[in-house]
Amino acid sequence: MPASRVITWEVTASGGYETAWAVFDGDGLRARGRAVGTLPEPYWITYELLTGDAYVTRRMTVTAEDASGSRSLDLRHDGRGGWTADGQRVDALDGALDCDLGLCPLTNTMPVLRHGLHRAPGEREFLMAWVSVPGLDVEPSRQTYTHPGPGRVRCASGDFRSDPTFDRSDLTFDEDGCVVGYPRPAQRLAPR
Repeated sequence: MPASRVITWEVTASGGYETAWAVFDGDGLRARGRAVGTLPEPYWITYELLTGDAYVTRRMTVTAEDASGSRSLDLRHDGRGGWTADGQRVDALDGALDCDLGLCPLTNTMPVLRHGLHRAPGEREFLMAWVSVPGLDVEPSRQTYTHPGPGRVRCASGDFRSDPTFDRSDLTFDEDGCVVGYPRPAQRLAPR
């Protein structure tokens, strides 16, 4: 039976908040979310995410609105390793399995669940289809996820590395594989 979750994070990196409505069904996920940020300037984001088996991204649609206007992105994975953004093939993403929406804790869930990295030791390198916020530019991002302890995953990508000297800098996950805390960028709010 599918499990539904509603999760809200305070996203300090954007000076805002995000809420995701997620449904976990077997080894798949579908979600919709909304985020508001004030840094570097006010913006709104809405998104929908659909994965296939093993939490592999199939489609993410995103709409962003800020003072310059509104823009949208339709990012699709064909299930064989190929990606399109708004119908145009993106060769640099070949082989990626996951999208990574900037400042969105939910999109860290898919690779962690696929490999059980919140529960068991291991280290994995991923190629992600990274989407900037609020610009919605898509580019490849190599990321390494390491399990330093139960419920924790250390991430490294380009210039970003969670600080290995402090437990609080690791991403923390609940038993379901959803992000509780994301060093510096976000912290899940407790339901009232």
